[in-house]
Amino acid sequence: DVVGILCLVSVAATLDFKYHHAEELEKYLKGVHAAYPSLTHLHSIGRSVEGRDLWVLVLGRFPTHHKIGIPEFKYVANMHGDETVGREILLHLIDFLVTSYSHDPVITRLLNNTRIHIMPTMNPDGFEATKVPDCYYTRGRYNKNGEDLNRNFPDAFENNNASIQPETQAIMNWIKNETFVLSANLHGGALVASYTFDNGNSVTGSSKGYSRSPDDDVFIHLAKTYSSHHASMYKGTGCDKRQTFPEGITNGYSWYQLEGGMQDYNYVWGQCFEITLELSCCKYPPADQLEKFWRDNKVALIEYIKQVHLGVKGQVTDKNGNPIPNAIVEAEGRPHICPYRTNEQGEYYLLLLPGTYVINATVPGFKSMLKTVEIPDNTGNFSALKQDFSFSDVSIRPRVASCPKIPLYQELAWASTAVKPTLHILVLMTALLVIFK
Repeated sequence: DVVGILCLVSVAATLDFKYHHAEELEKYLKGVHAAYPSLTHLHSIGRSVEGRDLWVLVLGRFPTHHKIGIPEFKYVANMHGDETVGREILLHLIDFLVTSYSHDPVITRLLNNTRIHIMPTMNPDGFEATKVPDCYYTRGRYNKNGEDLNRNFPDAFENNNASIQPETQAIMNWIKNETFVLSANLHGGALVASYTFDNGNSVTGSSKGYSRSPDDDVFIHLAKTYSSHHASMYKGTGCDKRQTFPEGITNGYSWYQLEGGMQDYNYVWGQCFEITLELSCCKYPPADQLEKFWRDNKVALIEYIKQVHLGVKGQVTDKNGNPIPNAIVEAEGRPHICPYRTNEQGEYYLLLLPGTYVINATVPGFKSMLKTVEIPDNTGNFSALKQDFSFSDVSIRPRVASCPKIPLYQELAWASTAVKPTLHILVLMTALLVIFK
């Protein structure tokens, strides 16, 4: 049916610069998938309070499943229903990727070596509830239960007692089921790239007004990658004279503290580096400005995806060459409070800037293995440095290790940053204190 195929291609090709409500958005995504079935995979990761699907379009050479060595990347928009620019520019990003594949060599290599997940709206109910668009604030920010989804995740610093919403739970399940390495969530109401941590305590240096993660250098690089490729974000002028952001970036806590945020959750529990992109001073701007927003962000969106290939990746295997899941693999000097572990295929991915690092692979109950690596900037080659670990004396699968959802940094609050040897030792000391009490 040639006419039918042509119709599908034209559905995918004619994406207007306007706001697409739930039915139109779904129709567009289904049209793209029908037109590019081997390059895309469309699925719903859950439903909103009102029962709307939370659609994700996956793009790549192997869109339906994870392939060893190919990192997983995601963009999530419209978490606050009245912050709308991200929702539309992600549709245009999809359009750009599928139409450029096999024509543009850079996009072709990007899609051949990366699995890209795009969720245009995390809060479809809030978007539909925003009847009168406003630059500043409407009730559509929240989900149908009146909850702010960016305060709704488990928090690493304090017990925020959030009643986990269906939209939040869907994201948490999704993060658990994929090996996400890098992510960004798209917001509006400011013009800045904000990075982890959003919350903090004395361990992370929040007493000095900055909450530093063990990978602070990488986060600064990620935020600058976006801001420097954006048409104007890098200028750092913000949205009014009162608020300026040097180079167009900010530590989340330095800007304002929040608990239960999605980017901290990704980093602590998802082993995924996420930043928050504020893309427009006006939360819900007129539709006639959408084309300019797309032009302003297009290069930055692509350059940011390439950063998923920073650093080092590899597989941990046993004496028979079988993958070892749940092995801990981290760079020395930057321990994560939830140790970063290999996935079911024994794979690990560590985002690191170019330089020399000692990578420590540990199979719990067995010895550790250290390897010194010299990491180049491989983002242009679309592949992180490959470094495998083989444990000749291991032939068992370590049991699944889940990181508790309780606030992990809470017990560490008494330790000043000056005296902390490593977070791991502190966790151990804390555990012993609890036992001996």
